[in-house]
Amino acid sequence: MSARDQLTDGLYGLGWSTVKRLPEPVAVRLGRSLADLAWKRRGKGVQRLESNYARVVPDASPERLAELSRAGMRSYLRYWMESFRLPAWSPERVASGFQPEGLHHLTDGLAAGKGVVLALPHLANWDLAGAWATTALGLPFTTVAERLKPETLYDRFVAYREGLGMEVLPHNGGTAFGTLARRLRDGGLVCLVADRDLSASGVEVEFFGATARMPGGPALLAQQTGALLLSATLWYDDSPVMRGRIHPPIPVPESGTRAERTSVMTQALADVFATGIADHPEDWHMLQRLWLADLEPAKGPE
Repeated sequence: MSARDQLTDGLYGLGWSTVKRLPEPVAVRLGRSLADLAWKRRGKGVQRLESNYARVVPDASPERLAELSRAGMRSYLRYWMESFRLPAWSPERVASGFQPEGLHHLTDGLAAGKGVVLALPHLANWDLAGAWATTALGLPFTTVAERLKPETLYDRFVAYREGLGMEVLPHNGGTAFGTLARRLRDGGLVCLVADRDLSASGVEVEFFGATARMPGGPALLAQQTGALLLSATLWYDDSPVMRGRIHPPIPVPESGTRAERTSVMTQALADVFATGIADHPEDWHMLQRLWLADLEPAKGPE
């Protein structure tokens, strides 16, 4: 492991071991201070975040984009402070930390016994939403985690999410897909963050007026297993409680090839994601390249 990888792994380990012991008001202030420091330094991630916001809010002035990126970094660090502290939260704190609308779409879908695929963008704190599902609703579910470097950091994330009650599979193509399909056929719940393609072979969608690629996995799983495809969007307000909305089901088209049906369903997901992001752009934590026009041909996504 390189010195940089050791430092990265050590910093995350310090976060999970130390931040969770801080009183909540102290953790909140620390997160905001770190966010403001990162924003003032205007590193690569902050610049990319601001560039992405320029597509979401195309008529924003430079001053408005700067305000958005500062708010976005504060939201991003709130995500991290909460994530570091989630393992130490009581069940009561987890249950009171999230209030979703449209929950009946999820519970009705699971009650039908056909399984549910729930797709989300990188909005607010998807880990908190997952912990709430396993704690407040008693709903176990399966998800997929991106392979991170160093490997020890990936192991930390897997252990963290498994500690919250999730089954975590590595993002390695067919093996994960087969397991997800089995869980759905058994009537289970699969949750996938699905606004950024990690394979470079995703489905092209129109997103805020330009072309991006998003994973076709949620739509393919719904078609192959008969599971219900749902989407959810999340956001923060000025309270300690995260808000969210579970949107109506996305139907499988009655005609077309599998690829054509997947394209239609993935575009429908992208449209729902865009609505949630447009309503709360500062809570969209996209610090990487997303749109095809922004990708560097020689390197691919950041």
